[in-house]
Amino acid sequence: MDEISLKALAKINLGLDVLGKREDGYHEVRMVMQTIHLYDRVEIKKTRSPHIHVETNLYYLPVNEDNLVYRAAKLMKDEFQIKEGVRIVLQKFIPVAAGMAGGSSDAAAAFVGVNRIFGLGLSEEDLMKRAVKVGADVPYCVMRGTALAEGIGEKLTRLPRVPQCYVLVGKPGVNVSTKTAYENLKLDDPAVVHPDIDGMVTAIREGDLDGMISRMGNVFEPGIIGKYPVIQEIKDLMENHGARKAMMSGSGPTVFGIFDSREKMEQAAAVLRESKLAKTVFATEVF
Repeated sequence: MDEISLKALAKINLGLDVLGKREDGYHEVRMVMQTIHLYDRVEIKKTRSPHIHVETNLYYLPVNEDNLVYRAAKLMKDEFQIKEGVRIVLQKFIPVAAGMAGGSSDAAAAFVGVNRIFGLGLSEEDLMKRAVKVGADVPYCVMRGTALAEGIGEKLTRLPRVPQCYVLVGKPGVNVSTKTAYENLKLDDPAVVHPDIDGMVTAIREGDLDGMISRMGNVFEPGIIGKYPVIQEIKDLMENHGARKAMMSGSGPTVFGIFDSREKMEQAAAVLRESKLAKTVFATEVF
């Protein structure tokens, strides 16, 4: 195999709780992660040149060591002393700086792709152990599906697929970094409601969509919505047009709504596009 084309799936956080800051500067988290059928395309090809060459359709993205895809490929090349190079073409569709792990998922695809085209024989678990060196979300993006994430996000427990539902995604025209989200997080603020992660896990295992939805929550919301009220406006619009629950994903600013029918989701998507509150709108489902 000399080349491969992979889908790098976006994720949403059905539940996101931060327990506190660790001595090493990282934060202890508990999250329920879910991939959705929105993805970047990552094409990887062997080259005779020993270099890593990254191309992307977004002019403002770095194509050097500052890109997680580059770092993932370099880690594998260095460890396994791969003499050949790779050309990686990254077609971005997942919004950037949106709380949807686009960069982490692209890096996960790079790990998987390099493993396959060079026949390294690494298992999923082997790849996940290496992936955490590039980013806390990257191991999950290798695993995909529904999972409980703990530690800094690298301790993963696979969960059954969530009950059938549809997901409307709306990203306003602002970007939020993870750093900004943590700077605006006040864990002792009464406005911060810690989601019932254990209850959500139980509901998912029991196939209880109502139980899952009733426990959804994101501790980052109060701090980020305080800075960007448009997030609340998108949440309200979705819930006023059929979403069982609308919530910010990750560190934001993307909002997703959970719907129990495709028709309701598509009607809400039309209203959201018309409203111009969201710069990017996707109607999709869990993967």
